Amino acid sequence: QVQLVESGGDSVQAGGSLRLSCTFYGYTYSWSSMDMGWFRQAPGKEREGVACIDSYASTNYTDSVKGRFTISKDSAKNILYLQMNSLKPEDTAMYYCAADFSLRRCALMRGADFRYWGQGTRVTVSS
Repeated sequence: QVQLVESGGDSVQAGGSLRLSCTFYGYTYSWSSMDMGWFRQAPGKEREGVACIDSYASTNYTDSVKGRFTISKDSAKNILYLQMNSLKPEDTAMYYCAADFSLRRCALMRGADFRYWGQGTRVTVSS
């Protein structure tokens, strides 16, 4: 069984920073063998893959956040992070973490490839 719980969303000014967290609840062996990602969905837009980290710690980012966002994981605490710097109003969205057992899910970063999802945390960036 796998559960994911996000936290860290807030309302910030453009140029500010936030650090999102996703706590993983499950067996340790599951954590070590999973691909995990961050997705976001803004009103009126489709769900978008933001960042992904696979079981080998290789990462993938959507072009719009490269150089600004960093995905990482703390295996000792079973927590996935998304450090977001230089935030823009376009980053405003509900952010979700997702996970599934590794099967090249980070290569395409498609939401449909992930079975386990958190409830989401809201990020609002004002100009």
